[in-house]
Amino acid sequence: MADTGYPLSPTVLRGALVQLLEDFGIVIPNIVPFQYNPAKVTLGVTPWNPFQTAPQNQASQTPLVQPFDPEQTYSFDLEFDAADDIEMGNPVAMMTGVASRLAALRKLVEPSKGLLGDLVGAIGGLAGDAAAQAERPAVPVTLLILGTSAILPVRVVSLSIDITEFTPNLYPLIAKATIELRVLTPDVFKCKSTTATGVAIAAYNLTRAQDDLLAIANLANVGTAVASMVPL
Repeated sequence: MADTGYPLSPTVLRGALVQLLEDFGIVIPNIVPFQYNPAKVTLGVTPWNPFQTAPQNQASQTPLVQPFDPEQTYSFDLEFDAADDIEMGNPVAMMTGVASRLAALRKLVEPSKGLLGDLVGAIGGLAGDAAAQAERPAVPVTLLILGTSAILPVRVVSLSIDITEFTPNLYPLIAKATIELRVLTPDVFKCKSTTATGVAIAAYNLTRAQDDLLAIANLANVGTAVASMVPL
């Protein structure tokens, strides 16, 4: 919630990235709230193109076929500044600036089995447990939350961080993170059923249902649009 100083100003919700860490079926969220909502969000939509298939397969498909949901990506910049937290006497910010925020952001791209699972895996690796070493690591499910308009499971595909000012101890004081996210559809979770993947599928379906309702609501604008196209 943001206080603009004006009593009639609407309440502004903060966006967030929420990583669903699982420890033996219990979900522990790693929440990365946006200190400032991004000024610009770019939504990319790439539909499946039947004309990019092999020539011998094109004849068996109509030009309108769409067997998969379009690939969606979100990209935006996140600004981080420790000045406000330091002014309020936040001890973490006073010691390490925005380092804790950036560490939580980097955690989104690191493989994890949960807090306890990582510890058990590390101990098993030190002990020479071949099974623990051979198991393919994976990143936990992450949700992009942009208010109530979009709650979607995503995978971070690109992350870069520019640090423009440092504390005297060389911790980042002001930074900008440029991030690109790919939306994950329910199909990708078919191979593994967990509490976190269940939440991810429900979030995707909820946002998709909301989009469908908004598309129906747009029918109210059709009459006005048609009237403007027809000359009197």
